[in-house]
Amino acid sequence: MSLVLHVAGDRWRTHLRSVADGHPGLVPVCKGNGYGFTLGRLARKSQWLGVDTIAVGTYDELPHVATRFDGSLLVLTPWRPFGAALEVDPALADRVVHTLSRPQDVDDLLRRQPDARFVLERMTSMQRHGHSARELWAAARTLADHRSARLEGVALHLPLAQGSHLGEVERLLTDVVAAELDTRTIWVSHLTDAELATLRASYADYDIRPRTGTALWLGDRGALRVTATVLDVHPVERGDSFGYRGRTAPKSGHLLVVSGGTAHGIGLEAPTGDSGLKARAATLARGGLDAVGFVRSPFSIDGKQRLFAEPPHMQASMLFLPSGSRVPDVGDEVDVRVRFTATAFDRVVVE
Repeated sequence: MSLVLHVAGDRWRTHLRSVADGHPGLVPVCKGNGYGFTLGRLARKSQWLGVDTIAVGTYDELPHVATRFDGSLLVLTPWRPFGAALEVDPALADRVVHTLSRPQDVDDLLRRQPDARFVLERMTSMQRHGHSARELWAAARTLADHRSARLEGVALHLPLAQGSHLGEVERLLTDVVAAELDTRTIWVSHLTDAELATLRASYADYDIRPRTGTALWLGDRGALRVTATVLDVHPVERGDSFGYRGRTAPKSGHLLVVSGGTAHGIGLEAPTGDSGLKARAATLARGGLDAVGFVRSPFSIDGKQRLFAEPPHMQASMLFLPSGSRVPDVGDEVDVRVRFTATAFDRVVVE
């Protein structure tokens, strides 16, 4: 009676080990909803992989992983002189690696914690956080006056856009070299294996550390399956009223009530970054279906995605199954296609 993530344990673990073995210096990213697995499970799996550092998204996520992983904890959200960044458990202070993205924060953090561990983030074409080249040089001068500060490297957060990032990374690393920082470690994200290999060959005296989330935890989708349970089945005729909003059945068929609703993330769609013609056509098609009361759901029966009968409820959804379709029994499982990073599962079953 739950929305369940089923994990083929041996296959998933084999994939995790393969990624870790093939990426020296790997930093698993454990943030948000834990890519559907929960933060605690990812922290334990990182411990099993034997890595020395994991990355979390925010300071508020630290307590969820700190007792399950005993290495260093890199916080991806840049440090600021307010909020949760100032509330880190003192017992974790020596394990936390802050991200500093502004010159004034370098000064402020080191005044508060002279022996702080941190990375300096360099601005990339993402244009989200980071030092400019000039600011990176200024940070280097500041650090010369803080001998107890522990600079752990320079961080580059690259976009997901198609095409090689090597040209951009090489330009950015030129700035890093010119800044004469006391580090030979570069933390990177969203580089392909080929790009990482080329980067390591070109900068053999640098330690390149890839931060990886999706490709690690969700890289073998064949090891993952999501199911919902059929909770009720009701025959309806054309014109029959149903649901919260008193909709009427467009034709004869069956209403299926299945587990999984808005509380799990079902029906809550994040904006897509795909701006291609096919994606636009799909958006228009969904809008047209919505206008006449038919919206495709992520629930599949016999390999076909079925329509929502009405917007999903908090913990259940109503589907419309037209006459002629096979009707599942109460208690049957149906497959669900979800966005793992936006879904909260009732149970995660590692089989």
